[in-house]
Amino acid sequence: MTPADTGAPTAVGAASAVSVPSATSVPEASEARDSRMAPGGPGYRRMSFALFLAGVATFALLYSTQALLPLISGDLGVTASDASWTVAAATGGLAVFVLPMSALSERFGRRTVMTASLAVAVTVGLLVPFAPSLPALVALRAVQGAALAGLPASATAYLAEEVRPRALVTAIGLFVAGNSVGGMSGRVITGWVAQEWGWRVAVGVIGLVAVACAVAFRLLLPAPRHFTAGSLRPRVLAGTVRDHLSNPLLRRLYAIGALFMTVFGGVYTVIGYRLTEAPFSLPQGLIGSIFLVYLVGTVSASAAGRLVGRLGRRGALYLGGGTTAAGLLLSLAPWLPLVLLGLVLITAGFFAGHAVASSAVGKTATHGRAQASALYQSAYYIGSSAGSTVGAVAFHSGGWAGTVGVGLLAVLGVGAITALGSLAARRQGAGASVRGLAATR
Repeated sequence: MTPADTGAPTAVGAASAVSVPSATSVPEASEARDSRMAPGGPGYRRMSFALFLAGVATFALLYSTQALLPLISGDLGVTASDASWTVAAATGGLAVFVLPMSALSERFGRRTVMTASLAVAVTVGLLVPFAPSLPALVALRAVQGAALAGLPASATAYLAEEVRPRALVTAIGLFVAGNSVGGMSGRVITGWVAQEWGWRVAVGVIGLVAVACAVAFRLLLPAPRHFTAGSLRPRVLAGTVRDHLSNPLLRRLYAIGALFMTVFGGVYTVIGYRLTEAPFSLPQGLIGSIFLVYLVGTVSASAAGRLVGRLGRRGALYLGGGTTAAGLLLSLAPWLPLVLLGLVLITAGFFAGHAVASSAVGKTATHGRAQASALYQSAYYIGSSAGSTVGAVAFHSGGWAGTVGVGLLAVLGVGAITALGSLAARRQGAGASVRGLAATR
């Protein structure tokens, strides 16, 4: 069985759709006949940049209110936990609609669904600044999140179909890197714009940036060459989902994605409130600039392929979880440089872990890749919604230490699930050895 079947560590270049006739050679002729994109080949750079821009637009829109929560609280007269719903509604809408949108992408094509999703999301993004009340703002954000649901799963499925297996982790890492740049730029831009002109103008500027990204994405993304239309019949979709959920490795990957995002969602929803309070008392512009640490996530996500090659998939997940936990503990310090270092480690660990887990989903699924990726994205954004809400409630009741406590519990969950994967792989390996001995007798 392959590593994807057993949960064994996956090394870059070890899992391939191309048959390998011996343990020591790779069939170069088969590689040459593979018409899918590879680094240095035709269309690869255009594809990478297009999906990078899609990632930028997705995260910039999805978290456009996160750095502005203290200002929204003040302007609309609501608490931190109430304002956090402007984030949770968007991520929750994405989590609910990502599976139906993935089914549409199986029928109508990845590029078509991604283009339509971005078009609707940026249109709503231009309406968000005019929301007259918190309920209206939350409703618009929920619609925006539902529209963005067509991006993540379709992008991962597009890459799994159009990119050679050896380059898949790196390609998905670049898409995730676009997420980190979008999250960073959205928060930095909104922070400085809001300091001068208020949160409504800041959100409007992000909407315009997303429009530019959406147009460039559609112009650059190559037409798919390996897409085969699937069925929209509910019974077929239900069967595909059931198959994925019955796969123990996929279930573990979904849970890991949700737990990593619980940490990240909680930390970045609450950090603005912490930094506006004593002993920091930072202005909104500087708080927005804190999100420049997302650049670290860009690097760690892009390096995910190399991490898996050196440490194996589970080793890379342990490293991501350990780095995140160390960052959480450092962030408890009352000294700003240590808080910033903590955020750097949290961001690096999260993006590395997310890139490893999401790329493993694409490799593990043998059919219905859009649904497999959609289930991962659904779990991932449920984790984001839970982290945003629970993290804000924990901060309201126990301060920053409460938010950190929630994050540490989630990281422990990542470690426990990864360890269960190691145990399952050893048991399967031992069972295969026993069966092999019995067959030779």
